[in-house]
Amino acid sequence: MITQECAQRLERETGKIFIGKTEQLRLVMMSVFVGGHVLLDDLPGSGKTTLIKTMARALGCQFRRIQFTPDLLPSDIIGMTVYNQRSGSFEHVKGPVFTNILLADEINRAIPRTQSALLEAMEEQQVTIDNASFPLPEPFFVMATQNPVERESTFRLPAAQMDRFFVRLSLGFPSRDEERQMLSSLGDEIDFSVVDVISSPEQLMEIRREIQGVHVSDFVKEYIVELVQRTREHASFSAGASPRASRCLYQGGKSHAAMLGRDYVTPEDIKEIFLTVLGHRVQLSNEARYTRRTEDDILREILDSAPVPPQGGEIFNEASGK
Repeated sequence: MITQECAQRLERETGKIFIGKTEQLRLVMMSVFVGGHVLLDDLPGSGKTTLIKTMARALGCQFRRIQFTPDLLPSDIIGMTVYNQRSGSFEHVKGPVFTNILLADEINRAIPRTQSALLEAMEEQQVTIDNASFPLPEPFFVMATQNPVERESTFRLPAAQMDRFFVRLSLGFPSRDEERQMLSSLGDEIDFSVVDVISSPEQLMEIRREIQGVHVSDFVKEYIVELVQRTREHASFSAGASPRASRCLYQGGKSHAAMLGRDYVTPEDIKEIFLTVLGHRVQLSNEARYTRRTEDDILREILDSAPVPPQGGEIFNEASGK
């Protein structure tokens, strides 16, 4: 499968710059392969921007970066209409959102009005400038970063925008060995030119089509629905996961399976991505906050208590004929 081959090559090339964090890297790849948006929620200096720039180079996609600040306007992202004195007509000037990979750096520093400028782009792959709609290049996905600790001059992302991110990840600090290796190879400078281009926008679209062909049995679909329904019924959540979360589990399970070389999804695929896909889509109740329990704590309980479908080969391979 081209998805598995591309994932292996992308992991190898990204590893030239971004050391360690293999699990997080694979979850990012899983999202990219289905066109999902990624939110890297971590402390400054943990390698968020480095990871995104390295992946963008390896994927061979057009890449642009926006540094979000409180004075950033929506037109600075999507573009605007300007009057051309020479032609005597109005022209649409497209903003940096017209790219394949958009790095929204420190996205929570922009005011809500500016953050909302990305909503249409993230959901519908288009933007509207003065009542005129413009499609974005394919593929298009947003990779955003934010600092979860700092609160001064920041604005919390609204639930509607959080729900549009396919996954939310925290990279965390490297181990001692990883940090030593980082100093040895990247201590003086980060040379992105050592990263080879292993893909293209056209190949990513081909990968997306291959992933769409991965089979999901009725048993696995029911498992996804059961997990999401339990988040809506749990007393510790004031708001459970949306139907978009079900779709993301469905699509993410397909991508995860394809990266492993399979053309069918198993419950294990869903379990592997469950916390990352749903952790930012649920909201704790006030009572749960007092107990100092986290969203992930409760989601793990749900995952452990939900009945897992039987794993007979005929269930998962009925479409592939294996």
